Amino acid sequence: MQADRIVNDLFVALRFYSRLPLPALAREEAPFAVPSLKRIAYAIPLAGAVIGFVGGACLLLATLLGLPSLLSAILAVSALVLVTGAFHEDGLADTADGFGGGRDRDSKLLIMRDSRIGSYGGAALCLSLLMRVGVLDGLLHAAGAGVTLILLVAAGAANLKVTWPEDMKLAELILRTREASP
Repeated sequence: MQADRIVNDLFVALRFYSRLPLPALAREEAPFAVPSLKRIAYAIPLAGAVIGFVGGACLLLATLLGLPSLLSAILAVSALVLVTGAFHEDGLADTADGFGGGRDRDSKLLIMRDSRIGSYGGAALCLSLLMRVGVLDGLLHAAGAGVTLILLVAAGAANLKVTWPEDMKLAELILRTREASP
């Protein structure tokens, strides 16, 4: 595989999964279109590692500046939310609202497509953010900032793994559903 294609696919994956302001590369045909996940599947964990590094670097910098571990963890989680555009948080809130408030399949899907956040979604977001901050704070105390940085990069790479054919089919279905939604 050529280095140009690897860099190109990494940029495409980063544009899709993050809000990093990446320019269009010279050989890209449609740099800001919805990507083919099949084509960039191998680059998705690399993009996750880059995103995880942003949070880890923020955590490391805050720790080196002498900030308390809890505040360092809050800043790292905030950086990850900002870099991803709250992509995962939005999905979590929609899912929690749908399963918490829906009676049947159709009402759950209707609730999930609603852009407003409900009480289940709000609670899920708060609990998720608190857990992530708590885990990072605990890791800082147990292992130090360097190890925590490495773990954030690894977690980012692992969280964005979309390599199995079944995952690809599901991802393509989600994209088609999202494109068809009003």
